[in-house]
Amino acid sequence: MKYLIDTDWVIDHLNGRGEVKRKLEELAPQGLALSIVSLAEVYEGVFYSRDSQESERALNKFLGGVSILGINEEICKIFGR
Repeated sequence: MKYLIDTDWVIDHLNGRGEVKRKLEELAPQGLALSIVSLAEVYEGVFYSRDSQESERALNKFLGGVSILGINEEICKIFGR
């Protein structure tokens, strides 16, 4: 894992923001990760969306190439960088 992405990046990707999608596709081969806290925030949006089933399908597809990380001091340092 080289890049820790935040909630906004995931939301923008799922909403089809072209520049975000392109950047994440560019970074993906180097490894993407998402914190468990960000994942919880994204799920909140999924479950309150107009079509929660479709939103969850899109999220699951995206998560196929992303590592989910728990929170510890090292993760906080990575996030800070």
